[in-house]
Order: sequence, then structure tokens, then C-alpha cells
Amino acid sequence: MHIEPGLVDSGKIWLSYVTAAGAGGYTLKLAFDTLRERGAVSLLTRSAVATALVFSFFEVLPHYPVGVSEVHLILGSTLFLILGAAPAAFGLALGLLVQGLFFAPFDLPQFGMNVTTLLVPLFALTALAPKVIAPNTPYVDLKYRQALALSTTYQAGIVAWVAFWAFYGQGFTAENAASIGSFGGAYLLVIIVEPLVDLAVLAAAKALNGLKGSPLFERRLYDAA
Repeated sequence: MHIEPGLVDSGKIWLSYVTAAGAGGYTLKLAFDTLRERGAVSLLTRSAVATALVFSFFEVLPHYPVGVSEVHLILGSTLFLILGAAPAAFGLALGLLVQGLFFAPFDLPQFGMNVTTLLVPLFALTALAPKVIAPNTPYVDLKYRQALALSTTYQAGIVAWVAFWAFYGQGFTAENAASIGSFGGAYLLVIIVEPLVDLAVLAAAKALNGLKGSPLFERRLYDAA
């Protein structure tokens, strides 16, 4: 979902700083809640794991330029279910930053747009989760329809933000709309695949029930709320 260089010119890119600052502020709110619940060691450890995973998702997993951006298997819902909202948010932002600093410096001017595009859908997923997952259900017991709802929310949010940046930067032209449509269509495959990955990872976690209570994982992974 990397926003391509030049999609939004320098005279308009200021908006991405505002949206990224807002996303960063909400991430700190989630982090504060996690600190009170699980402590600093758990938060820092899970955030480090999330950062390493996100970096590997961007660098190792296949990704293809389609339309206005690139199609990635980011696995945002997987990070949320296994590691929790705050570590997932830190991991998405820091993994993206590490990639930009060391492997893709041409992406750094678009960092504000990219981090907004990754984080705001995660916040939407976090808000949706209590509505689709019953309070007495550990994440390891999720069904496909629940994983699909979470994944669809995240991926649809990414497509919506990419479309916003493209229209904001290039205007409402037929060519731009067609390019956005191509990108959105390509992301349908991700929406199909990601819930299957979620369920496979959750099944593995369920088989490793001895990890229950570990500070390396989201508490709700094994425990009912």
C-alpha cells in the first residue's frame, strides 16, 4: 500500500503530517492503556516483535505495484489478534520507518501518508472487534466470519485511504479513478487470504496453550474478556 512518490506534491503533503500526528496521538493512548494493563516490558517486547514482523512483511512477502500503489499482505488483523492493538500500531509505524530509512529512502517523504493509511484502519478494526467477538470468546476460538469481518475492515480502510490520497493528490480524473479501481480490485485477494492466515495462526496458538499468560502475546488471545 505504499503511496507512490509524486502522487501528492510537496504543496499538499502537509495534510499527511496532520493525519500522521493524529494517528500517533491515538497510538500513544492505546499504549498508555496497555501499560496500565500489562506493564512496560510486555508492551516493548510485543512492539519489537511486531516491528520485526512488519518489516519482514514489507521486505520478504510478495508485493506488486497495481494502479496508484502497491499490494502487500500486511496482516494487520493478525498482528492485532496475536500482539494487541498498541504493539500492532507501533510495529506498523516502526517497521515502515525502518524500511524507509535503510531500504527505501524514496518512501520517506510519503511516510506520513503511509503510516496514516496503515494505522487508522487498525483503529477501526480495534473499535469493531468488541462488536463481532463476544466478550466470553478468546481470540483462539474465532470463526472464519469473525476473522473475515476484521480483515475486511482493515483492508477496506487501506483501500479507502489510498483512494483518498490519490484523489487529493491527482484530482477526480477518469484515469486516476481507473487506477484507484485497479488497486482496490487487486486488494480483494488480500481480503480473501488474510482471514485464512489469521485462523491458521490462531490454530497454532491454540495448540500451544502453554503460552497462556505469556507477556509476549495479547492477553485476550487465550483469556475471555
